[in-house]
Amino acid sequence: MAGTFLPEEISKILGIDPSPVTLILLQIIGGLYLGFAMLNWFTRSSLIGGIYNKPVVLGNLIHYIVVFFALIRQLAEQFHFVYVILTLIYFGFAVWFTLVMRSNPFSKTVK
Repeated sequence: MAGTFLPEEISKILGIDPSPVTLILLQIIGGLYLGFAMLNWFTRSSLIGGIYNKPVVLGNLIHYIVVFFALIRQLAEQFHFVYVILTLIYFGFAVWFTLVMRSNPFSKTVK
């Protein structure tokens, strides 16, 4: 999300050349994360599971699965402790959203 507002600073921290292409890609990625954050925030009090809010769950699930596999590929090429931590975090969220996708929100209500 910070990539939307601070692309030059983030590229310097990451050691990436702050070319115009890099800066716009960081802003696009930041906008993507900001959009997901807003979507998740505004649906926080809604029922999720089964057919309810399936697009929200599916969008998050696909995001976490795609990034998880990208991190696995990066780990195969270059082992780094940060990649291991990020891979475990993204795997956990992918499993969690898979469980949410398969759950029924009404099975947990008190009758």
